[in-house]
Amino acid sequence: MKIAIIGAGNMGGALARGLARGSRVATSEIYVSNPSSAKLEALKNEFPAINVTVDNCEAVCAADLVVLAVKPWKVEQVLEEIKPCLDYKRHSVASMVGGLGLSQLSEWLDNGSGLLPATYLVIPNTAIATMSSMTFIASARSTDAQEAELLDIFNELGTAMIVEEGLIAAGTSLASCGIAYALRYIRAAMEGGVELGFRPDDAKRIVMQTMRGAVDVLSVGGAHPEAEIDRVTTPGGLTIKGLNAMEAAGFTNSVIEGLRASTKR
Repeated sequence: MKIAIIGAGNMGGALARGLARGSRVATSEIYVSNPSSAKLEALKNEFPAINVTVDNCEAVCAADLVVLAVKPWKVEQVLEEIKPCLDYKRHSVASMVGGLGLSQLSEWLDNGSGLLPATYLVIPNTAIATMSSMTFIASARSTDAQEAELLDIFNELGTAMIVEEGLIAAGTSLASCGIAYALRYIRAAMEGGVELGFRPDDAKRIVMQTMRGAVDVLSVGGAHPEAEIDRVTTPGGLTIKGLNAMEAAGFTNSVIEGLRASTKR
């Protein structure tokens, strides 16, 4: 499958880099367009085989799947520009734009012919650049085979999940915004480590490895987090004292409230 990415900003650039690092899509079959050339040149320097252009229609015409990775207020304008270049029997269109629903995307894609391409909402996080994203996919008018192919592509870039459109906002909060929340915890733990006497770089390395260990324990064993917490919290021990202090400061509630806040428009 040849993929055109419209927009080379944070998410478009991250997707391009992830795809180029993978094997599912040949780097020579990735096309990236952007109105300014600086970000395109950075991609080209990193991955010489990638195709870059400032012409959106040039990228679209070369591809099978068109991925929109532009600012929300630019989507309608970009779609008006590329609609004449779309082959509605061949192309599929995926949006990585937060807050854009399938019905609105379909309305803007309508060219009056009665045909509409398969459309997708694809919500990854920035870890897609390192092939470690959690990606949610919702679709309209796609076949099972098309969904399976898209899922295969994004599973190589981390973990992908087909969901109902109604869960896209929650998925955005939990994983797309959620990576920032996880990074904020890492930063906070680093600051605590510095207060306890470690140098910042050492504290960062310690916290990162601890996070990897926590993920691996759950991934390999399939246990519930609380079961693994129980294994660490001996009666009267240090861990339970730390956990209780965190809860007294509102740890769990602040996480839940943050997730709720980021689903509100």
